Amino acid sequence: MGYILVGTAGAAGAILRYLIGIIFYSSNTIFPFATFIVNMLGSFLLARFTTSLFQKISVPLKWQTAINTGFIGSFTTFSTFSLETVQLFEKGYTATACIYICLSALGGLFMSRLGFKNYSRSH
Repeated sequence: MGYILVGTAGAAGAILRYLIGIIFYSSNTIFPFATFIVNMLGSFLLARFTTSLFQKISVPLKWQTAINTGFIGSFTTFSTFSLETVQLFEKGYTATACIYICLSALGGLFMSRLGFKNYSRSH
């Protein structure tokens, strides 16, 4: 049962990521906004779910795994971030690549902290 839940949640996360990619795709910019957005949102949601939602309501472990590993794991993407960064460097957009790396790392940490911070305020 756990495998089916993770797989189903993973499919939902992948589809949502794909839709966000379509919505935020622009051939007019070199910055990979879609990947950046899903990774920031995923960082926030993972922290929020694990420190707030699953603390406030009783969620069975198999559902927690489906949400965290399946949905958020397939929604966010380190591999695409890595590929896009390498492509930026290869195309000569060194400054953009460095900005993307810094914003992604610091932004992900900030969004995770924001997810934790909101939990702290409610207690």
